Amino acid sequence: MSSLNSGPRAEGPSQLDDLIETFHGERQRLSSLAYRMLGSRADAQDIVQEAWIRLQRAAAGAEPIRDVPAWLTTTVSRLALDQLRSARTRREVYVGPWLPEPIVGPHPTARQAASDPGEVAALADELSFAMMVVLERLTPAQRAAFILHDTFGFSFTDVASMLDRTPAACRQLASRARDQLSHQVRRIDADADDHRRVLDAFLRACAGGDLAALVAVLDPSVVYRSDSGGAVRSALNVVAGADRVARLVLGVLHKFGTGHEFQTSTLNGEDGLLVYREGQLVAAVAVTTVVAGDPARAAITEINALVNPDKLAAVQSQLVAVQSQLGAT
Repeated sequence: MSSLNSGPRAEGPSQLDDLIETFHGERQRLSSLAYRMLGSRADAQDIVQEAWIRLQRAAAGAEPIRDVPAWLTTTVSRLALDQLRSARTRREVYVGPWLPEPIVGPHPTARQAASDPGEVAALADELSFAMMVVLERLTPAQRAAFILHDTFGFSFTDVASMLDRTPAACRQLASRARDQLSHQVRRIDADADDHRRVLDAFLRACAGGDLAALVAVLDPSVVYRSDSGGAVRSALNVVAGADRVARLVLGVLHKFGTGHEFQTSTLNGEDGLLVYREGQLVAAVAVTTVVAGDPARAAITEINALVNPDKLAAVQSQLVAVQSQLGAT
């Protein structure tokens, strides 16, 4: 890690310039860490901005900051952990399932045209949406220890310093998190080509109202979650089973009528669906496909539909930013 202020303090513009340069170099990594912790891109950005404000205050103090990236990582981790604890309380009274806010990228065919290839690559590296959903089942401390150690590769000694716990306690937290995840994740992800093939078959079945064809692309134990926050009508409980999910999907599309349109977009690095009605975004749908049993057969195991208008507004903002980025090339 780079360091700053390891010797006598330098006052004035040069020190601020160094801080700005270091912060901007770390910003994507910090945002990724905060997003994995919170499941909200907007909240992650707020956390990172707060860390920047605190960094400037700390740099003006009497004690030098000897390792700015480490200081920022610790600050973001603790801020995110505090917010996650508060968010868990709010989510206990949330109406219906709570789903993370997806990271939206351009369609894969448009990625090469992006004005910032590094940012697009970083988006593709985000944890899959299905894994983000599973992370919600961990306690805040388990989630923090797992993400910092298993995802970002920090030693348990470093994690202990960030979380203000002992290395042994952090090792136990990460171990319990892995146990939880291993019980929830029974999958070998389909590759991108198989995922797209299954998604295309799903769309054809939906367009034709073909129940049998839709059931055929669903895993027998497929689950459907819909996050509305009670703001719009949707399933308030998780729906499981191929026949039940297929009938629900076709019923929802029938309710939409003929005015709906599907567009493919990248959600957390995988092809997903955006649903529009009369030009307005009404759903962002993350579809998980896996290979289970027969390696030649990929099937949909999860459909996570985001229909909460507030969350869709955040998705729309991301889409505008992506389009602006592509238009700048």
